Amino acid sequence: MQSVRAFLAGVAFLLPAVALACPALLNFTVPKLQDNSPQSLCQYEGKVLLVVNTASYCGFTSQYEGLEALYRKYKDQGLVVIGFPSNDFGQQEPGSAREIADFCRSTYGVQFPMMAKTDVVEPGTSPFYRQLIAKSGSKPRWNFHKYLIDRRGEQIQAFSSFTKPDSAELVGAIEKRLAEK
Repeated sequence: MQSVRAFLAGVAFLLPAVALACPALLNFTVPKLQDNSPQSLCQYEGKVLLVVNTASYCGFTSQYEGLEALYRKYKDQGLVVIGFPSNDFGQQEPGSAREIADFCRSTYGVQFPMMAKTDVVEPGTSPFYRQLIAKSGSKPRWNFHKYLIDRRGEQIQAFSSFTKPDSAELVGAIEKRLAEK
C-alpha cells in the first residue's frame, strides 16, 4: 500500500512538468468529432501539424482526398493532419458530428484526426484558432484554409483555400518541416 502511494505522489509531481513541456500553441484541449471526448493537442508535440478548417458542402471539399493522401504518405515521418469542421463560411457544414464523421469516412476515407465543429472567425473564434491567427498573421477567409506548424509548435505557415494539398508549395513546406528535427 505504501509503494502505491509513493508511486502516485511521484506521478503527481511529474504531471506539471509534462504540462509545461507542451508548446503554448498546443496547450489546448478540444473535443474529438466522433465522440466529443476531450483531446489534448499536446499529444501532437514533436509532430508537424497541418491544421485545416473543413466543410462538407464546399467547392473545396474534394481537398479531403488530398489531405488524406498527405496524411498517409507522411504520417510515419511525423505529419499529422487535423481537421476542424466549421460552419462559418456559407453555412457549408450544417450537419451533426455524426453526419460529418460519416461523410468524411465514407466519401473520402478520412483517417486523420477530426475535431468537433469549431468557430474559426469572429466573433466566436476558438482559442486555438485565435492563437493560429495571431502567430501566423493570417485569418481563414474560407473553408480549407491551412496552417502548417513545425515540430516545436513555434513556426506557423498559412496557406489559402486555393492551395491544393498536392501543390508543390505545400508539399515542399511539409517536407522541409519534416526534415527538421
